[in-house]
Amino acid sequence: LQTLKIDLRFRKLWAFTGPGFLMSIAYLDPGNIESDLQSGAKAGFKLLWVLLGATIIGLLLQRLAARLGVVTGMHLAEVCNRQYPTVPRIILWLMVELAIIGSDMQEVIGCAIAFNLLSVGRIPLWAGVLITIIDTFVFLFLDKYGLRKLEAFFGFLITIMALSFGYEYVRVAPNQGEVLKGMFVPYCEGCGPVQLEQAVGIVGAVIMPHNIYLHSALVKSRQVDRASKKEVKEANKYYFIESSIALFISFLINVFVVAVFAEAFYDKTNMEVNQQCNETGSPHTDLFPLNNETLQVDIYKGGVVLGCFFGPAALYIWAIGILAAGQSSTMTGTYSGQFVMEGFLNLRWSRFARVLLTRSIAIFPTLLVAIFQDVQHLTGMNDFLNVLQSMQLPFALIPILTFTSLTSIMNDFANGLVWKIGGGVTILLVCAINMYFVVVYVTALNSVLLYVLSALLSVAYLCFIGYLVWQCLIALGVSCLDVCGRVRNPPTVLIEEEPEFDS
Repeated sequence: LQTLKIDLRFRKLWAFTGPGFLMSIAYLDPGNIESDLQSGAKAGFKLLWVLLGATIIGLLLQRLAARLGVVTGMHLAEVCNRQYPTVPRIILWLMVELAIIGSDMQEVIGCAIAFNLLSVGRIPLWAGVLITIIDTFVFLFLDKYGLRKLEAFFGFLITIMALSFGYEYVRVAPNQGEVLKGMFVPYCEGCGPVQLEQAVGIVGAVIMPHNIYLHSALVKSRQVDRASKKEVKEANKYYFIESSIALFISFLINVFVVAVFAEAFYDKTNMEVNQQCNETGSPHTDLFPLNNETLQVDIYKGGVVLGCFFGPAALYIWAIGILAAGQSSTMTGTYSGQFVMEGFLNLRWSRFARVLLTRSIAIFPTLLVAIFQDVQHLTGMNDFLNVLQSMQLPFALIPILTFTSLTSIMNDFANGLVWKIGGGVTILLVCAINMYFVVVYVTALNSVLLYVLSALLSVAYLCFIGYLVWQCLIALGVSCLDVCGRVRNPPTVLIEEEPEFDS
């Protein structure tokens, strides 16, 4: 009997498995991989605890997103459309679209670099950028066969990443004691501004704004009787378990990358790498100048130095992992864009039109840099894109906390006092960390004109965030702020909609 119960629970979990793994792709995109390798090269194992903490925070935020979709039958963009007035709603839509385009550009960059490495430079970067247009047709082809087939394909890509970066981990054989110490001891001995900036970058790379919108929509793919409190509670439980498993796997893959570069390249100088590449006959020796400055790595250089130190197989397997990361994350970005546009604007474009639009916007600036600049400038775009997405983070986190705290929307599943306080503090911390990252980036520009422009934009930006915070505080129970009765509460009903996917 006990075995039968376990089997039934496993079958139930399997029925809900899928959305969490699609969501977890955002934790493994090329931007995250670059943040991981830079963390290892600049700080060794010392920032693994930051990666662990950011992943746990991400899991808690994804829980809120999944609960909103399960309980209401609407995803976050649809709830924003119902709750916010027209002007804030349009601004929110634009901000989320910027985040999606920025993420898409990182995926294009990652794929282009992977094609270049796999072809030993025979496919130039601009050609690699153009090849990513094929993603449009791959996505549309797979989408025809239903969501479960697409979820299986994503599982296949995650497996490729796990095997690729797992191979690098086994090949380099990092010190396991140092890995565990870095993961569970929240301390960074001898760290300075460089390591602090890297720690902030880890948080910004892990927690993605459009992923909150995506997860709240993906959970609608399973039929749940929302009139039954028991079924809704059960769905919430299994989605949380599934998301925990998916993010645990993504965390391990990220740890593989951090540990490889921490063990092999922490405190390495350009001179040492140059000499090693010369000895192995690498054609990329010119990437590392003959000086004693600390090695600076990115996705491209990361593959090169792995090839120099651990053989050509390490380089090609690294490139395969990056390609899998770019291919998978571009498809989840497409889904995010579809849900955001439909939810905010009530526009139902064909998937082909949606993919073509976002991919064209992402490819055009990336293609210009690839043609007229070099790989260093192409990978350098990731810093700007991470800043862009960091700035959009409040536009996902504040609304999700607001709406999951309203009993008129969530009924008995509204956030309790612990979740309201804990969620508010967590979101404040995450947003503050990301704003620090933005300030560091802007101050490094050394341009008075850009400083003035940034100051003007900051005023408008902070005013809008202030509006969202005001609405959020009212939802959290600070009713004295609702002087005009502006928080609109829909009737207390559970909304049942037709599934948008093949379940």
